[in-house]
Amino acid sequence: MSYQGYQKLLVEKQDKIVVVKFNNPAKKNCLNLPSYVEITRVLREVNEDESVTIVVFTGVGDYFTAGNDLSQTGDDVQAYLQNSNSIFKDMVLSFIDCKKLIFCLVNGPAIGIGATIAGLSDVAWCTEQAYFLTPFSKLALVPEGCSSYLLPLIVGRSKATELLLLNEPLSAREAYQFGFVSRVFKLDELDTVAWPKIRIYAALPPNSLRESKRLMRLHERESLLRANEAEAKELLNCTQSSEFFEALMNFAMRKNKSKL
Repeated sequence: MSYQGYQKLLVEKQDKIVVVKFNNPAKKNCLNLPSYVEITRVLREVNEDESVTIVVFTGVGDYFTAGNDLSQTGDDVQAYLQNSNSIFKDMVLSFIDCKKLIFCLVNGPAIGIGATIAGLSDVAWCTEQAYFLTPFSKLALVPEGCSSYLLPLIVGRSKATELLLLNEPLSAREAYQFGFVSRVFKLDELDTVAWPKIRIYAALPPNSLRESKRLMRLHERESLLRANEAEAKELLNCTQSSEFFEALMNFAMRKNKSKL
């Protein structure tokens, strides 16, 4: 099987680990449609690769990922958004269906899909420099990546409401306190502590890991599928609204001012 990835998404097989690195540092590792397609492909292929036990997502440089690249919509915004909605929904499904352990090694800020990917993973670790932000309502959107179900489940309803509706960031310390991540590392400990641990875990008996994950996720699968379906439907509705286009224009204006 091939894990070569492409320019903005580095994919490499290291013994029993497949490493997926967001690699678009000029845009804070923002993700686009080819990124989503490639992530989906990788997660489906690892299910058929008996030599893989763990998939690790991390970022190149200072950011984990700043989320969806909103500059990629082009002239036909509606066509782009409709295509994007289907591709994104399929990618989330590939996380739900992945039989192998998924680690998120969050090296820096995780925004939008960066934060929701951490929620979808089996294990999330982060550095002290990391924070999590889901600015969906600021963009006139709704939660994505099953976060409408997972975040209240993980951090509680009140904190999830702050995150998903009120655009409040979650610091690395808070993420640990609320159980969103299970470990926080100094940046220089990623290579010396975090990665050696992951390599040890990758050597554990693969069938035991796979079946244990299946049992742990058994009772939430239907809820995740319903959340993905409902979120995708409502996201598409939101992107056809006037308030979304107004939010998109305001975002573009803020971005252009920051370049001056």
